[in-house]
Amino acid sequence: MTFGKSGILALCVLSAAVPASLSAALTRTETAMAQTIDAERDRTVGLLETLVNVNSGSRNLPGVTKVGAMMRAELEPLGFEVRWVPMEKAGRAGHIVAVHKGNGRGKRMLLIGHLDTVFEPDSPFQRWTLKGKDAQGGGWAEGPGAGDDKGGMVVIVAALRAMKAAGTLKDADIEVVLTGDEEDVGEPVEIARADLIAAGRRADVALDFEGLVRDDGRDMGSIARRSAGSWVVKAGGKTGHSSGIFSDKAGYGAIYELARIIDRFRRELPEPNLTYNVGLIAGGATETTDADGIRATATGKSNIIPPVAEARGDLRTLSDEQTELVKAKMSAIVAEHLPGASATIEFDKGAYPAMAPTPGNRMILDRLNRVNRDLGLPEMPALDPLKRGAGDVSFVARDVDSFAGMGPYSTGDHAPGEAVDLASIPTQAKRAAILMSRLSAEARGKK
Repeated sequence: MTFGKSGILALCVLSAAVPASLSAALTRTETAMAQTIDAERDRTVGLLETLVNVNSGSRNLPGVTKVGAMMRAELEPLGFEVRWVPMEKAGRAGHIVAVHKGNGRGKRMLLIGHLDTVFEPDSPFQRWTLKGKDAQGGGWAEGPGAGDDKGGMVVIVAALRAMKAAGTLKDADIEVVLTGDEEDVGEPVEIARADLIAAGRRADVALDFEGLVRDDGRDMGSIARRSAGSWVVKAGGKTGHSSGIFSDKAGYGAIYELARIIDRFRRELPEPNLTYNVGLIAGGATETTDADGIRATATGKSNIIPPVAEARGDLRTLSDEQTELVKAKMSAIVAEHLPGASATIEFDKGAYPAMAPTPGNRMILDRLNRVNRDLGLPEMPALDPLKRGAGDVSFVARDVDSFAGMGPYSTGDHAPGEAVDLASIPTQAKRAAILMSRLSAEARGKK
């Protein structure tokens, strides 16, 4: 790429975050986007503070709705047609779906974020606290959702505003879906994720704005996310006096049956990219679990053979094919009962699917690393999928090339003290704005 003298001079006027020695790698338009993002740092951080100070726990429907209205107010002035999709049928508030119509030629992009947090109104962690900010916009701030995912939403806004100011947004075909229940998906999931899945089928590229992950201090790119599902094993047996246990008449009881199953899971299931936790277990003469599946009570005595036992856990895989194979193995283990015992296993129907590491996902990381080189930033290696959890992008990854981790870097997510690295917000916004502008100039793939 070559420029005239005036172009070279213009390109030398860069934001502080972009080394002047690498300025020729950016176009004047891209330089302008970086400058806009730097100039609007205070606005961006102020928006994040305002969003964080509105509680939007997944089950706080009015709070999620209010945050949705705040995001509508950001997107509509940028030329997006915004609609609120109510989710009463799924027991949740709703989603924001915003569409920007471009020139109809470039890649269609889907931007994914979420309005809700894990912090419900009864959480002691409710307010934004600035932990220090320097002249370059660095420092940290704590707050519910400061990173996950209100930080991601302000990166979307900052990037889109920079594109608008530089003139690259007008030709870009972009759809933004901000779900209101990512942290606690409504049921049935077929309704709760219908709009997101439909948007994925329309797109050529999906960018997920949940948080950036660092490994040994290095920014990483997420081209894969594992699934997240749960399972329940219920075991039964004959009850009676403990002196008769292991006999043909009494059998082994429910707890030994459950222990057999759990131990065989431990020994026989391990394989790459698979984890399966046991999070709750109870058994005895009686056993009950609450409707949410998080509290169990049991009664029993040491001299009574237990007739009931239950275990609950999760299952995380790297592909849908791996999920089905592991489920089959688990079911086969459960079916091989001890004498006098029985057991069943059930898998939840609202599980997050896997986002497998595809060549198309790798292509997005390659494009992003070109942006990194042009910004003078280190390249981002692909993150080991064992190092991050599931997310909404997995619902579209079957249908569209996808990438996760476009949001800011944060620590302590999902716990009081969640904190966002303020310096990572403009960096991520620059990456996003330049990447999206370049993708919008590439020919679309789907008919």
